[in-house]
Amino acid sequence: MSELKPRPGIMDIAAYVGGESSIAGHARVIKLSSNENPLGPSPRAIEAFKALADKLHEYPDGGSTKLREAIAHRYGLDAARIVCGGGSDELLSLLARGYAGPGDEVIYTEHGFLMYPIVTKSVGATPVVVKETNLTADIDAILEAVTPRTRIVFLANPNNPTGTYVPAEEVERLRASLPAGVLLVIDAAYAEYVTRNDYEPGVRLVEANDNVVMTRTFSKIYGLAALRLGWAYCPPGVADVLNRIRGPFNVNAAALAAGAAAMADVAHVDAARAHNERWLAWTAAELEALGLKTTPAVGNFVLVRFPSSERAEAALAFLNGRGIIPRRVAGYGLPDCLRITIGSEDDMRAVVAAVADFLR
Repeated sequence: MSELKPRPGIMDIAAYVGGESSIAGHARVIKLSSNENPLGPSPRAIEAFKALADKLHEYPDGGSTKLREAIAHRYGLDAARIVCGGGSDELLSLLARGYAGPGDEVIYTEHGFLMYPIVTKSVGATPVVVKETNLTADIDAILEAVTPRTRIVFLANPNNPTGTYVPAEEVERLRASLPAGVLLVIDAAYAEYVTRNDYEPGVRLVEANDNVVMTRTFSKIYGLAALRLGWAYCPPGVADVLNRIRGPFNVNAAALAAGAAAMADVAHVDAARAHNERWLAWTAAELEALGLKTTPAVGNFVLVRFPSSERAEAALAFLNGRGIIPRRVAGYGLPDCLRITIGSEDDMRAVVAAVADFLR
């Protein structure tokens, strides 16, 4: 036996497994497992990416200056309070490194993003899982779980894989009731899809408080998942901490250029949102008409509940046989459910037809 051992707790981490991308025997698949944008990235982002081809020998801007300025211009933010990273995953990891460690506790809800326990355990902190109510984060339950050891509360809003969200008033109540020494991290990866009047991604809370961070991503509505790009809006003190511990060139040049171009193409984002609203509603209604239960969602996916975990597994196998890949979410504590990304019109019609055939 080797005497080389990882730090205590590392081997307790269940490695993150992303959505499947291929099926043996199928040259072409309908991939609806990773909540990707069926419209793809902005043409401006593609051109910006291509323009970097003859500059691959150069280091990127370590401060992500132009991208931070583009984000700030688009949303009316202070660029100095924006920190960019390799997807919002990296930023979540940096926040855990900066604010939690052995002996500390980190709270998240039972069906929250699987990266929360991973980043928590990676720094030696203890994850505290809070029950949800109707597949939605329960603010009272979160507050009841807070102890003197609590350092971070992760709140996915909207949440993946449930698609539910917490209204702005409730998120404000959570923040107001947290001790000043607890960092509230609002993971708003799907914020651009939400059109509800009572939703706010977290900007107001960040600007009014010293212990709130909002994280965002370019992987969803902006269609840049391959480039691994995200950003956080922070109080000045938190931005300072993240800039001290992140890598010096943590975002590659192609991502910086494509991200800035994508941020400026508002029409493309609007088109993606409109497409999603139409086909999310249509897909949920069609699946409900087939006798299945769906969770009212505001992201770019629908959570479908089957009568049992066995039926969900059988449905997954049937859909795979048709070359369709939804997301199994047993790892999120939802063994009787499948999550289906909203793809193209043809994709969604094919999914509904396949599910109808399965249920016959």
